[in-house]
Amino acid sequence: EEGEIPQSQQEEEEEGDVVEIVTTTGDRDLVDPGHFTSESAQILIREIMGCNRDLENIQKNINDIKNKMKNISDVLGRV
Repeated sequence: EEGEIPQSQQEEEEEGDVVEIVTTTGDRDLVDPGHFTSESAQILIREIMGCNRDLENIQKNINDIKNKMKNISDVLGRV
């Protein structure tokens, strides 16, 4: 349905999973300002929370990769 926000990704993905991040708003407003309701606010809050979770997962993946690269560099430095 137009304007509806799909359910966000599962709370926990397995390590190493490749996940797709999809933007849902495009270039249009999610809510008509003239009809802003408590339900509209809840939808926006859920969307923000989902984006924050996605960003946290991305940051964790970046940190994991940095650690792996450091370990590889350490091993190569000893060779």
